Amino acid sequence: MPVAISGGSRIRTNTPAENAYNSLMTSSNAIAKSQLNISTGKRINAASDDVAGYITARSLQARNGSLKSALKSVGDAKNVTAITQDALDNINNLLNDINSSAATASSAALGTDEKVTLAKSAYRLAQQIQTVVDSTVFGGKQLLDNSFSGEFSIGFKADNTILTIGIDLTTSNTDFNTSFVKDGTTTTTNTFDIKGTKATDFAGVTGLNLSSLNDVSSTDLGIFSSENIKATLQSLTSAINNINKVASYVGGIENRLTSQEELLKSQTTNYNAAISRIEDADMASEQLSLVKNQFLQSTSITSLAQANQNPNTFMQLMR
Repeated sequence: MPVAISGGSRIRTNTPAENAYNSLMTSSNAIAKSQLNISTGKRINAASDDVAGYITARSLQARNGSLKSALKSVGDAKNVTAITQDALDNINNLLNDINSSAATASSAALGTDEKVTLAKSAYRLAQQIQTVVDSTVFGGKQLLDNSFSGEFSIGFKADNTILTIGIDLTTSNTDFNTSFVKDGTTTTTNTFDIKGTKATDFAGVTGLNLSSLNDVSSTDLGIFSSENIKATLQSLTSAINNINKVASYVGGIENRLTSQEELLKSQTTNYNAAISRIEDADMASEQLSLVKNQFLQSTSITSLAQANQNPNTFMQLMR
């Protein structure tokens, strides 16, 4: 704290000038600090500005960066579920069309040629199912060939332990709880199998081979024959139900991912607000401080100039 000492008539120690100079340096430093804060928009530009605030803000920034990475991972997981659901919906529509052809073929009013035509048309749809399976890919991985299983980071605990969610489309996933028809009896199993037209257990239905549609001929109606059509319709219905179960499973995951996405966005916003309250400068306050210190700088310069004239007064005694 400066003390108003005149120094009497001593000229070797010009205390008023020193006080004025110290005040000038203080106000100049304060001006520089305010200008820095205004130009950067931050109250804390170095750890020395606020030791506790600095480490807290940096910790929150690191946490926020992790949450943004998790948000990106959640987005990737939603891409997987969206692509999978779209493919399953497409397959469901194709199977419904095949089932409709089989149901039409069950009519005794149709002749052999009409049933063969329906079977060949249905087989083209079955081939499209294979195309859907083959082309449903994300990140270089097939999603519907019973092999896809992925863990996605969706958040972090306080100790930065990763929280994950799994998307499991393999046959070992027990959440599907699909069923198949065997010898006219519906049996529950925990598998889901889409391998396209070459599968003998298509969509978890034992004995359902969509390639058999192409084997229907005028001499052998095969799965469209009167003795097999009932089992065919039952198998196709079970396949449709099984695909819908998988779609429901994937849809449930997507709902959870959507909720987590909203949570991460909210948390990121709150962390940004906390960092801003700790680190950012109050521009109005900084401007007021700048104006005050600029005024003090001017008065200090004036006082310093006057104090430097004081020794000249005592020189009059030497005349």
